[in-house]
Amino acid sequence: MAWKWYDGKVLEVRQQGTRIKHFTIEVLTEEGFDFTAGQFVTFDLPISEKRLQRWRSYSIANRPDQSNKIELSIVYTPGGVGSAYFFNEVEVGTILKFKGPDGAFVLREPLDFDLIMLCTGTGVAPFKSMLEHIYQDNVSHKKLHLIFGTRFKEDILYREEFEQMALEHPEFTYDIVLSKEEGWEGHNGYIHQVYTAHYSELRPDVKFYICGWSQMIDEAVANLMIKTQYDRTQILYELYG
Repeated sequence: MAWKWYDGKVLEVRQQGTRIKHFTIEVLTEEGFDFTAGQFVTFDLPISEKRLQRWRSYSIANRPDQSNKIELSIVYTPGGVGSAYFFNEVEVGTILKFKGPDGAFVLREPLDFDLIMLCTGTGVAPFKSMLEHIYQDNVSHKKLHLIFGTRFKEDILYREEFEQMALEHPEFTYDIVLSKEEGWEGHNGYIHQVYTAHYSELRPDVKFYICGWSQMIDEAVANLMIKTQYDRTQILYELYG
């Protein structure tokens, strides 16, 4: 099925981390814009004459029932033409062209298993959408565990939202792992040490959703499948870059 093209108007731009900005975009359509938590959209940016060099994809961070609105967390990549455009050119009122939604990195309901979400950096965006969908729409579920990794404290994305979820929902656990922050009171290092400690014994009633850079995903899949012997059907991942 062909994706549909939309125009989106930027409603808000705010700094979210040292090299991360958060964008709120209104979808300019009377028909409504429907997506499933975990999906992404693809922008056609005015950065090249060649079509495929203009396209950049980003996961939607907000829950699906927020009518005609999408939220994105975008990290600035040195030398990255797409992220440079978002950081240097896009402002409130900018009209952006995009298509979608697309992507199979979505919840597999019923959630009759413990769901472990592993992510680094802006890879947390689809999990924010999924968790907000679960709680807003009262989706039946078991235990939920979000393990988020980044380098510095100022780059912890959506911390207040996730900490509030943990306060309100005892079955939701939220762990932060920082690799470069000195004096950090929480986990230091990388996310691998946290999930391997919690899920070192093979269990049939757990599934791992992983989102982030390919190197992190490769290591996580190797830890889970080769070292711990989890089945491939218990692991779903989305690559960033």
